[in-house]
Amino acid sequence: MRLIKRIATYLFLSVAAFISIFPFIWMVISMTNKSVDVTRGRLLPGTHFIENITTLFETQNIGTALTNSFIVAIITTILTLLIGSLAGYGFEIYRTKRKDVVFSILILSMMIPFAAIMIPLYRFFGQVSSVAPAFGIDTLAAVIMPTVITAFFIFFFRQNTKLFARDLVEAGRMDGLSELGIFFKIYVPTMKTTYAAAAIIAFMNSWNNYLWPLVVLQSPRNQTIPLLISNLGSGYSPDFGVIMTAIVIATLPTALVFFLMQKHFVAGMMGSVKG
Repeated sequence: MRLIKRIATYLFLSVAAFISIFPFIWMVISMTNKSVDVTRGRLLPGTHFIENITTLFETQNIGTALTNSFIVAIITTILTLLIGSLAGYGFEIYRTKRKDVVFSILILSMMIPFAAIMIPLYRFFGQVSSVAPAFGIDTLAAVIMPTVITAFFIFFFRQNTKLFARDLVEAGRMDGLSELGIFFKIYVPTMKTTYAAAAIIAFMNSWNNYLWPLVVLQSPRNQTIPLLISNLGSGYSPDFGVIMTAIVIATLPTALVFFLMQKHFVAGMMGSVKG
């Protein structure tokens, strides 16, 4: 009976794993086929991979799009981790009633959909353009700035900070460290799994961000990879083989980041749940 349960469990997990990974397998197969074969649902590898990737790089400025996406994702991730961890650390270590009220209001802001603040944000950056063009409409800075401070990451770091030993803070103060010294020399190395988990989430969110870049970026030289893929599919007769090639290329960085840091990701998320 126990053997049957184990076989059934592994069978179920195998089917679930195949269903989860099948879309990516289909994309990889489709990038080797012609557009007409993709629309017909061909599930066998073809011989048009070189043709598809050549067409993609010759007709689209994918190098610039990838560079822009990397710039946005890396800067956003670094600033998000720095600001989110500083705020989460401060809310948990230096607790007062007023700070708890502010934190509650911050959590309530998570209920506001981005679409509700998109127009005010656009008008704000439109006004910024007249004062500081480098941070206004149609700049990568305008894509980065609204996403580096999020209630989710402040909440995430505060929950994980509950597991941080307060004795380490007192020990650091006794050794003469400043509050920032305690944060950077004790807190950051101790909470590396939390940073790894947050980095994966922040990088993926930034890399796949579509709506706000679509609104604020207007010139092809500033477009990110999701915008390029969207443009590929909006033509009169889209080449689905080329589109699948672009999607696979766009998927690889996030997949690589996740697989390199998945152990830390699981440990960081478990710490958040325990907190």
